[in-house]
Amino acid sequence: MSSSAELLKHLSAPEIAERLATEPARMAQLAKLLLSGGEMQRAVDLANRARELAPDDPEVERIVKLVLSRSVPEWHRAILADEVRNAAYDAALRRAVRAGSRVLDIGAGSGLLAMMAARAGATTVVSCEMNRAMAGVAAEIVEHNGYADRISIVGKHSRQLAVGADLAEPADILVSEIVTNDLLGEDVLGCMEDAVGRLTRPDATIIPSHGAVRIALAYYGKLAKRQLASVQGFDLSPMNVFDGRIDLAAGNETLELRSEPADLFAFDFGSGGPFDNHRASVALTSSGGAVNGIVQWIWLRMDADGVYENRPSPGASSCWGVMFQPLPAPLEMRPGETLTVQGARDRTALWMWVA
Repeated sequence: MSSSAELLKHLSAPEIAERLATEPARMAQLAKLLLSGGEMQRAVDLANRARELAPDDPEVERIVKLVLSRSVPEWHRAILADEVRNAAYDAALRRAVRAGSRVLDIGAGSGLLAMMAARAGATTVVSCEMNRAMAGVAAEIVEHNGYADRISIVGKHSRQLAVGADLAEPADILVSEIVTNDLLGEDVLGCMEDAVGRLTRPDATIIPSHGAVRIALAYYGKLAKRQLASVQGFDLSPMNVFDGRIDLAAGNETLELRSEPADLFAFDFGSGGPFDNHRASVALTSSGGAVNGIVQWIWLRMDADGVYENRPSPGASSCWGVMFQPLPAPLEMRPGETLTVQGARDRTALWMWVA
């Protein structure tokens, strides 16, 4: 028998599974090694095969669960706990779905949005999810809830979908939840540019229809405590370079807005792009007081009647964090005084600085 290293290096997951058909525990261990090496898809495929071969082996089951849990980001749980977000999507889908509606859901996750669409009356829902472990769980959830006859979970990226193969016809409704704390991190712009028109009817409803990156002047009361200075007589302040952006909860009690918000970038997802605005400049008008940073959050227009926003305020709750960017030095600003913020972005990230 070849060594584990040789198997991992030279064989695909199905080939390893064939070689180790009588050794499911070893197969599961190899899946864990693959995951440690960054080969998530091969690891998930091999772990699932080990489970199929030894469904009653408790050791195999524990290793498989370890592999699957590590391959799925923790934020999948966080978004499911965001009742405001869930209600906003559910309401928008109920308004959009008609008898006979065909829905495309990009970013299936747990299958929640797909099931919302089916519950609202959609005839068919194709829901794609590129994380294979998540796609497998979503398919199980859909079947468990009785919607497997109308929902298809496809383990692919949306760019790999094709009308006539994965979708019988172009979709009447495209719903997605592929945004991050800075809106762009999951390539929502690229996905919309590809999917709108190619996978949808010309008059399709897009949910959310618009998105924006919002910013405001802010004061974060715990910034000084967070930043390093002297530790045991040593100056560790260069470590503060890693605090270029600080992820905070929307309801952080020590974060105060010191201006009205403004949109640094705004996007019409329903247009399908191209999204060419790569640079922006916004003047923020102070309401007065100390300012030690710029805070950024996201705004989503679900449709003509619904909006979701994780605007920071005491007690606010959101699955998405707000991003606080410290200024080089705190400012004491008078009411009406302005500060100009410059911004730039690429396909999946944005950055900003004070002019």
